[in-house]
Order: sequence, then structure tokens, then C-alpha cells
Amino acid sequence: MNAYVPTARLIQRLLLPLALASLQAVAQTQQTDPAIALYKERCAGCHDGGVERAPNRAALQMMPHSQIRKTLTEGSMKDAAKDLSSTQIDALAKYLGAEALAATSTATRCPMPAGAFRDALARPHWNGWGNGFAQHRFQPAAMARLTADDVPRLKLKWAFGFPGAVRVNAQPTVIGGRIFIGSGDGTVYALDAASGCIHWTFAATSGVRTAITASGSTQGWTLFFGDLAANVYRIDAATGQQLWTTKVDPHARARVTGAPALHEGVVYAPVSSLEEATSMDSAYGCCTFRGGVVALDAETGKVLWKAYSIAAEPGPTRKTSKDVQQFGPAGGAVWSSPTVDPVKRRVYVTTGNRYADPPADGGNAIVAFALQTGARVWVQQKTPDDAYTMACNTQPPGAGNCPDVKGPDFDFGSSAILVQLPGGRRALIAGQKSGTVHAIDPDRDGAPLWKVQIGVGSTLGGVQWGSATDGRRVYVALSDVKLEVVPAGTPGGQPYGPVNLKYDPARGGGLWALDLETGNIAWKTPHPGCGERPGCSPAQSAAVTAIPGIVFSGGVDGHLRAYAAETGRIVWDVDTVSAYRTVNGVAGQGGSLDGPGPVVVDGTLYVGSGYALFGGMPGNVLLAYSVDGK
Repeated sequence: MNAYVPTARLIQRLLLPLALASLQAVAQTQQTDPAIALYKERCAGCHDGGVERAPNRAALQMMPHSQIRKTLTEGSMKDAAKDLSSTQIDALAKYLGAEALAATSTATRCPMPAGAFRDALARPHWNGWGNGFAQHRFQPAAMARLTADDVPRLKLKWAFGFPGAVRVNAQPTVIGGRIFIGSGDGTVYALDAASGCIHWTFAATSGVRTAITASGSTQGWTLFFGDLAANVYRIDAATGQQLWTTKVDPHARARVTGAPALHEGVVYAPVSSLEEATSMDSAYGCCTFRGGVVALDAETGKVLWKAYSIAAEPGPTRKTSKDVQQFGPAGGAVWSSPTVDPVKRRVYVTTGNRYADPPADGGNAIVAFALQTGARVWVQQKTPDDAYTMACNTQPPGAGNCPDVKGPDFDFGSSAILVQLPGGRRALIAGQKSGTVHAIDPDRDGAPLWKVQIGVGSTLGGVQWGSATDGRRVYVALSDVKLEVVPAGTPGGQPYGPVNLKYDPARGGGLWALDLETGNIAWKTPHPGCGERPGCSPAQSAAVTAIPGIVFSGGVDGHLRAYAAETGRIVWDVDTVSAYRTVNGVAGQGGSLDGPGPVVVDGTLYVGSGYALFGGMPGNVLLAYSVDGK
């Protein structure tokens, strides 16, 4: 035998000590690396624990270091990281995140031509969340320039990639041939509607989830939006220059998620929060946040008035077994865009559940405020005994930060739609996470007109982000998503630390058409099914959008479907879960459709794809579809 060729036993003798040393080094690193220790202590309970509202490790690893650091210092996690040093935050961000990605190349920059917004309102556009402060989410034929016969021929025209993103939860506004859209890292983009090239970018303090509301005057066009640090901004539409910013709520967990509504020189901004997630910290004194709406002078950003969904201020209630003081009442977050009623001179908001005892009438309600003063005019509460925080996922009612009676978490997440009925009557229509669609009379203090149960409801179920109306019917999509804990290795299961989660492929989904006057079901179309795709969910959580003859509804399965408005027949179906070559050179990936809905302007449909939350598939693209892709 050649003396220079070692035997297998010799190799084992040589390498085994090295292997053991390597394993010991890894174990020692895991025990001593401060970032790993911090993650296990502060973060793993949610991000590795299958908590629905926390992105898992795979999603975190797609985010750049800078974005995670910003979230910890200025965003939704700043409360959890408030006692960490800058060095610790840096180490944690680098441990969790990815290397920074280039946002654009110089080739994707395009100039903003002079006169871009001339006669902008006379040209095709979609402004804000509901395309008008009545929140109809309907685009008339002259603005859509896309017929029902055209829809089956829609093909991808271009894709734009958001760097470092794992979800696209801001809806585009399209006006003056420009697209305005925010992103999770706080960047607001002005894109060319025809090509997707970038005119300018603006850096907000925190992530921008709201749709953007545009306004024109003799001085030019400006944009209004909010961020996840509870700031509202006004910036110049032509240049992206900041004109003013106003903090609308001082609470550490306050945020603005719904698009501001603009009427007669006043901006109405909704305020929501993540305090029900902070409740998972047993040392946190829960809860002190109240949702509501803030009226701002559009020219200066000055606060004109502020009104709360829950009228009573929080006060001390009980103490936990760890001697932590509790407060209440609290909650009633306003997640959606306000609805303005010029006839009655009121602004309507829909609210989420309350977080704490004692009971209060402003949670899970439709609330009317006076436009001029913010005075509370009336309240229609739909699920009174609904007090819930995420602490209830691990603690029994009455223990720690879980209220005495744990509620079902039946928020209103969608804006109220203000419609005219036959005979001159009017109605406000809103869907709830209970699976119920409500119609009430805004001219009789919100008196009930009709209600229809279309689903069973759950914390992620029922009606989530928004319905649409064409003036004859209201079109409502159903979530009713259900996640199950499954053994490791189960096809379609997603690892969340020690557990694996999988969507129930038989639970949820479908689109309903309801008569505006009676609530009678004109038609209902079930989800077509997930086929053999592992881990698919039929839930349809995203907001619905309508044009003449067609209704668009996106799903957690990543499909965007077009339904015939008269019959409910599916006439177009595109799977957005794909890799994309983007116009700005960022690696593009489509995922779940959730949150915002598509917008249709001048023959093109725009939709964001990706939603790495609640077990959804990550993605980072804005997609533009036109007839034959031209």
C-alpha cells in the first residue's frame, strides 16, 4: 500500500477530533454570540413561535440589515428594543438580515416632464384607497379604459421590484401618468405609469403602508400619506420634496395604516396601533392606546382636532400576578381609510376590537364624527364583548395582559362604503372579520338596514380589507383562512421555529355579490380550489376592485382573478407567484395577495404581489398588466 494514501481508520483518527472541535465551537458560538442570545431572549418567542403577526426567520433573512435596524429603532419594534444599546441593535440586525441591496440603477431613472399634472383629474387616474372619499373602489369606464372583453387578454407589461421587501402592502395611486407608492422600508416611489422607471424617491421615517392621496391646486400637486411611526406627510408630487410632517399620536405603538382622506382643505388621518402585540411582554402595562381620527390643515399640517373611537380615557384597573399595572379601556384601532359624507358633514370610521377592560362602545364599531369639530355623533357597535390581545394566545382570560373575557378579535379592517339606494335613501356598508356584512343608515344615526353572514369568521377570517360597489351591488371577498400545526416535513408546511404551520386547503375563500338595497345574494362564486399545490390557502383577504362588468379579487394563493359582474364567472386568472425580471434590476418575486387591491387606470391594471405575514408567501413586486402586454 502506498505510504502516502491514509487508511479510512487513519482519516477517522485525524478528522474526528477536528469535527468534534468544530461542533463544540459552533455550540460555544451559539451560547456566547450576543446577537443569538438577544434573538432567543427577545425575538424567538414570536418569530420562531408561529405567532400569526410575526414574520418567520426566512422572511426576516430576506430583509436588509438597515431595514431591520430601522424597525428596531423607529418602527413597530422600537418599544421592544428600547433598552438595547446601539451596538446590540446593530448586532441583532446583522444577525437577522441580509446584505443591503441596490434599489435602482441609473438606467431606471427618468425625468419628470414639465406640465405632467396639467388637467390630471380630467385624465385617467385612481386617487387614494377607495378612488374617492365614499370608498367605492370602483373605476368608471372613462378612467379604466379597459372593457370586460379586454380583460381575458391581460398580460404582464412590466414588473418593479422593491429592494429587501417581503410584502407589498401599500396600494398604488395613479395620477398624471405617475404611480405613487410606499414601501416597507419607508421609501416612497414616483414611477412612470407606462414604463415603471423612477422619477424620484422620498425617505419617510418609517414604513409606508397607506395608499397615497393626491391633491391639486394653483400651487401644484401634493401627496398625503402616513407611516408606521404615526407621522402624516405632505410632499410635492413633482419633486418629492417634503412640505410638512405631523406626528398625529404620541403613543409608542401608534401607526397610520389607512390612507388619509382629503376634503375641503382638511386631511382626515386614521390612527391604529400594534399595542395588542406588545401585550405579549408580561412586563408591559397594557393597555393605553385608543384609536381614532385626526383632522389636519392640508396647507400647514396643523392639528385642527383629534377624536377617539373609545371616548373614555384609559385609567388604572387591576394588577397582574407580576405586580404590573393594567389600564383600560383601550383599543378601537382605525386600520382603514375614513369615509367622508359631505351631505351630513360627517366622517365615518370603522374600528377594531378593544384591548382591555372595562367594556367600551367604540370597539368593533362604525363611528360618526362631525367634520368640523370631531364631536362624536353616533356609534354602531357590532360585537360588544370583544376584548383581545395577543397575550391571550398564551395566557388564559384575566391573566397577565389578556382581558377578563377573551373576545373573538372581530375587527372591522375595511372602510365603510357610502352609497345611494333606490328611492333616495343612503347606506353605509362594511364587512367585518366575523364574516358579516353590515348595512346601516347614516341619516338615522346608523340604524341597521340589513346584514348578511357569508363566513364563519376568525382572527384572520371573515371580511378583511375591503369590498367594492358598482352602484347596483356590493362585491365582498371572504378570507376565513385557517392555519394548522403539522408535523415537520409535511408537504406545504412552513417552519416557524419549533412548530410547522400549514394552511387548511379546504377553508375559506369565495366572492359574493350582494344587492345594495336588500343584501340579498345575487351570486356567490367559491374559490376554484388549490389543486395539488402544497400549503395553498383559498382565502381571499385582499381588497376587491371593480370596473364596469368586471370584479377583481386577489388571494393568499397568489392568484388574481377577474369575475363577470353579472354572473360571477371567472373570466381571467393569473398566478403571480413567480420570479420576475424587473425594470429596476432588483430580483423580483411574487407571492400572496393580501391587504391592498389592484387599481385600473388607462388600460393598465397594477397590483402588488407578496405578503409574508400570517403564513403568506413573501414577495416584492409591483406588476403592471395590459392588453397583450402592450
